[in-house]
Amino acid sequence: MRPDASLYNEDLAPVPASHRTWGTYNYASLWVGMSVCIPTYMLASGLIAGGMSWWQAVGTILLGNLIVLIPMLLNAHAGTRYGIPFPVLVRASFGLRGANVPAILRALVACGWFGIQTWIGGQAINSMVVILSPGWANFEAGKWICFFAFWVLNILVILRGIETIKFLEGIGAPFMLAVGLLLLWWVTDKAGGFGPVLSAPAWSVSGQPSHSTFRTSPVTRSRRRHRCWARLWGFRRQ
Repeated sequence: MRPDASLYNEDLAPVPASHRTWGTYNYASLWVGMSVCIPTYMLASGLIAGGMSWWQAVGTILLGNLIVLIPMLLNAHAGTRYGIPFPVLVRASFGLRGANVPAILRALVACGWFGIQTWIGGQAINSMVVILSPGWANFEAGKWICFFAFWVLNILVILRGIETIKFLEGIGAPFMLAVGLLLLWWVTDKAGGFGPVLSAPAWSVSGQPSHSTFRTSPVTRSRRRHRCWARLWGFRRQ
């Protein structure tokens, strides 16, 4: 008798400890990839543009991260201990069929955030194309072409599976940190030191979108060992 695919399939099945390939570096690089990015820079600068000082913006984002961290750790626990994803975890509270509701809501939030990130990435590509070819700025459909090109690139990575994502995060995290430090050096050099930078209406820090609260267990289920500090890095193998 074949199992009901909506209740049990390869994506929903628990990942045994012997098949978990994610280590501390992989989770650290994933965390860096989520935090050291343009949207988090925009978050801080947006708060400052709204009237906050740099330290108020930093404090607000830090407080928000600490609040979101609590449900993130609670959701990540099931992934690291039992190797199960979020849709299976919520069956305990919503039932076998009812679990589809939070799973779909989570997917809708993920789609929204994916769209935001893809639009920002597409705009970055469009800006680089304009620098290389100024005439591109007069092409009205240019932004949308860059958006869909970046969307296709992301889809190709997703279709290749979680191991491809792990690989890209592993090589991308050091690069993003290096670029962030380079930007910090460039800004302070142009401003004449940290003093003018801190008093100017622009500052950048790392923030964490709250949707990560619901996607920790699918990734932590690939964690090799179950440790409380490992859950802090948040997130799957395979």
